[in-house]
Amino acid sequence: MPEIQAFRGLRYNLAMVGALSDCIAPPYDVVASDLQDHLYNLSPYNFLRLELNKVEPSDDDSNNVYTRAARIFRTWRNEGILQIEPDPAIYVYHQEFDYRGHTFIRKGVMTRVRLKRFGEGNIYPHEETHAKAKDDRLKLTRTTQANLSQIFGLYPDPENEVQAILESEISGVHGLEATDHLGVVHKVWPITDINVIAQVSGLVSPKDMFIADGHHRYETACNYRDELAAKGDLPSDHPANFVLTMLVGMNDPGLLVLPTHRLLGGVPEMTTAELHEKLSPYFDCDVVAKGAESAGSVWAELERLDEQQIMALYSKASNEWTRLTCKPEAMERMESLAPNQSEDWRGLGVAILHKLILDDLLGLEGHPVPTYVHFVQEVIDGLNGKLVSQSGYPLAALVMPATVDNIRDVSIHQERMPAKSTYFFPKLVSGLVVHPLS
Repeated sequence: MPEIQAFRGLRYNLAMVGALSDCIAPPYDVVASDLQDHLYNLSPYNFLRLELNKVEPSDDDSNNVYTRAARIFRTWRNEGILQIEPDPAIYVYHQEFDYRGHTFIRKGVMTRVRLKRFGEGNIYPHEETHAKAKDDRLKLTRTTQANLSQIFGLYPDPENEVQAILESEISGVHGLEATDHLGVVHKVWPITDINVIAQVSGLVSPKDMFIADGHHRYETACNYRDELAAKGDLPSDHPANFVLTMLVGMNDPGLLVLPTHRLLGGVPEMTTAELHEKLSPYFDCDVVAKGAESAGSVWAELERLDEQQIMALYSKASNEWTRLTCKPEAMERMESLAPNQSEDWRGLGVAILHKLILDDLLGLEGHPVPTYVHFVQEVIDGLNGKLVSQSGYPLAALVMPATVDNIRDVSIHQERMPAKSTYFFPKLVSGLVVHPLS
């Protein structure tokens, strides 16, 4: 049951900052140094100064990225750069974007959700988390005392009933609008009507929630809450008991999950014949194309087949693409390799690729972390030496993304998917609404 509540969010005062498009920023974990420089130069009020402050040579324990972010945050609040919402609100959030010649609008609602540790309620993760990233976000949360960016949560709503109520409420109303560096248009509408908020809350509360993105931020929010509770009584209505969340129905027409393909560097070269020799007892192996540039046609056929248990491998040594289709023996082998995982987990394309193909059959367990890319042109560029790599990529893999249904099924088993199983496009931006924790 995700318990949701309206809250008085902090939002930019446009009279003081100018264009909101110059102030928003992508999530911290997808910002490289060149993009950080670009966003810093856009505006002295760009949100990245809070979310991912620049490291400086003089940084020490008392003056660093976290303390600077906190000082900037306090200054912006004191000077009215960020203003508190007059009344508690939930925030309808649209993202309009183009993908492969089609325009999509992903629709959801930003609210705050009461925290429950994974395994203690109906909020489910699907990815593993890492201590270093959680430590980073916890330091930032301590100094700013705010949820600066939102969790991305999915919930079942086959008829999109919740969003229909919200869309009716904003019909004919002009939303606050900003365009990010990728051309995605973000629109926000605050909803303060207590009857509408109560209606939405009543519909959402009985449902499960699945974390699509923001696992580190969610666990960090739980850790911060527990820190405060350990210092004394933490009232149940304290904002630290909640986390800022964007909720999207699992049947929303704009919900797009992109693949994450693998470019494998630091592994031995293998010819197509060598790959087939190792893989053919468990896969039907069909050479389907020659040349790195054929990745587009190979991927188009995989998309048409739309099966988790069909993928493609590229051999640089032979300059050929092989399509791999699981035989029954492959799934039998997966069961022996991962007996403690569910059948749903073992059936994931990314699980088969890493557990069975790379680690077991090709003997590459412990291989360097792949270069992860989402678009076919990036695969081609990588294989042609246009991406940063010291030794090139002897192998590449095209693999189907886990679907929203896969996320639900695996999450219900209290399991975590392999790394980079999903990529929800586009990312939610930071800087539209802040959830203060004090």
